Amino acid sequence: MKTTIKVFAVLLYLFLCNHAYAVCNVTATSVNFGAYDVFVTAPDDSTGTITILCDKNTSTVRTSISASPNSGGFNPRKMRPATGTYLLNYNLFTNSARTTIWGDGTAGTSTMISNNVRKGTPVTLNVFGRIPAGQDVGVGSYSEILTVTIAY
Repeated sequence: MKTTIKVFAVLLYLFLCNHAYAVCNVTATSVNFGAYDVFVTAPDDSTGTITILCDKNTSTVRTSISASPNSGGFNPRKMRPATGTYLLNYNLFTNSARTTIWGDGTAGTSTMISNNVRKGTPVTLNVFGRIPAGQDVGVGSYSEILTVTIAY
């Protein structure tokens, strides 16, 4: 009899405490700066997007972007050419003024919070990129792959 009561109690607990968690997907468009011109005196700005889509209503989604694998940190992030040893400084920001570095909330960076994400309704976040002017680097295509993480 005690075993039956314990099994019933466990099943009742699992039934009452069963939470259906949302499944959210994230996609991103590249921040494409084009070719860097060492002779231009203004910063090279570009934008990209991160889109979040969830299958259930979600109260809060926190979006972070990883540190640079090439610099090991957030400020600055560094892109590398396909061949060569030059590193091109750049960063990604949460705001169009490009004053708040988008990171994981550590080392002076911020994350983006999306509140009340609705089932089936995409949330699109703008990513603001900047390459500072005046860098003495070689001609070529520079890139870096970062990881976007969502927590909900």
